[in-house]
Amino acid sequence: MKKSDIYPMPEYFDRYINLADDVELKKALDISAEELNNLPVEQWETIGDKVYEPGKWTIKDILQHMIDTERIFAYRALCFARGETSRMPSFDEEEYGRNTNANQRTLENLIDELKTNRASFIALYNSFTDEMLLRTGLSFKGIYSVLAIGFIIAGHQRWHLNIIRERYEGLVN
Repeated sequence: MKKSDIYPMPEYFDRYINLADDVELKKALDISAEELNNLPVEQWETIGDKVYEPGKWTIKDILQHMIDTERIFAYRALCFARGETSRMPSFDEEEYGRNTNANQRTLENLIDELKTNRASFIALYNSFTDEMLLRTGLSFKGIYSVLAIGFIIAGHQRWHLNIIRERYEGLVN
């Protein structure tokens, strides 16, 4: 199923979904995994813990946020695919960010975890039938489908990689 098959389109998450290619979901997730293999790690190493504005996350913080978000959405996808009817709780990304040790970890370690997490996400999605992909669930932001979650993750990654490219890569010494 493709991005254009998402119905209903979740209003809040459409900003991420719209960044994903309109290809089969498996292909979109494979593309996102490949993007992780081509990160400019050496350039990011030279940026270190610099931020483009006081109070903003470091690149390591962003990577940890991507990992945390993907884990939460994998859980939501599993719940929706299995027919869960309870509303999924929200999560406070800022609070999560304050309670990590991302800046004490290496970029390599965070990227490895992100890649491992993505492989697990893809394996989960490979287990879903088209019927499961079309199932919807309720979260704090409304109703969205298992299919939408797959494209949210692909687009969420692009969202944050675009931010790093636009706002951080200029901080290289």
